[in-house]
Amino acid sequence: MQEQASRATAYTTLAPGPDFRHELEIKRSRFITVLRRADSEEGARDLVAGLRREFHDARHHCSAFILGPDRDIQRSSDDGEPSGTAGVPMLEALAKRETTPGAADLSDVSAVVVRYFGGILLGAGGLVRAYSESVSSALALVPLVRRSRLRICSAEVPHAAAGRLENDLRAAGYVMAETTYGAQHTVLRVAVPDDSGAIAAAADRLQLLTSGSAALSPGGTEWVDVPFR
Repeated sequence: MQEQASRATAYTTLAPGPDFRHELEIKRSRFITVLRRADSEEGARDLVAGLRREFHDARHHCSAFILGPDRDIQRSSDDGEPSGTAGVPMLEALAKRETTPGAADLSDVSAVVVRYFGGILLGAGGLVRAYSESVSSALALVPLVRRSRLRICSAEVPHAAAGRLENDLRAAGYVMAETTYGAQHTVLRVAVPDDSGAIAAAADRLQLLTSGSAALSPGGTEWVDVPFR
C-alpha cells in the first residue's frame, strides 16, 4: 500500500530495535522522551497509551508523529499544556531534523515526551524550548537508517555456493533481502535501485561470480532498510 501511494523513493527512519529513551531535567521538571519507529497511526498512538500506563502519575504525555514515505500524516498533542507549547514544537523537531546535510526526511517515527512538573513555571516560551530540545536531543542520539524502495531480484544458486555468493554480493555493496531455501536450490534475493542500469549491473555481477551459471530475475519492489554509509 505504501509503495502504490508514495511518490518518494527513499526516506530516513529509526533503526529497528526497542523504544529509544532520553531524559532531560529543566528547572526541576523531568522531560522523558521516548521515540518509536511506527508505520501506522495505530502504532504511533499505542506508544502514547503504553506510556500513560507506565508513567501514570506524570502530569503530561505530549506527543507528535510523522508517518509515510511522503510524510503526509503529521499529528501532535499538547495533552494539557498551553496550546502550541508542546506538540507543535515536538512535531517541528521531527520534521526539521536534518538526516543528511540540507535534507530533512525523517518519517515513520512517533515521539512522546512525559513531563513530571518540578514546581517552577516555565512560561510559554520556556515550554516550547523544553519540548523542542527534548525531542531534538533524543534524535541526536538515536540510530537511523535509510528506507529505500528497491527492486527485489532473485537467483537460484546451489546450496553449497549460497553463503559465498551472498558474502561476495554484500562486499560489492549490494543490499541483500531475505534468503530462502528450497529442496534443490537456495534463492538469493538482491535489492537494487529500481532502474534498468542498476538491475543489469547486478545481473552482470552475479554472472561474473558464478561463471555464468546463475541468472538474476527482477521481481517487485519493496521498502528495504539500508544502513547509512
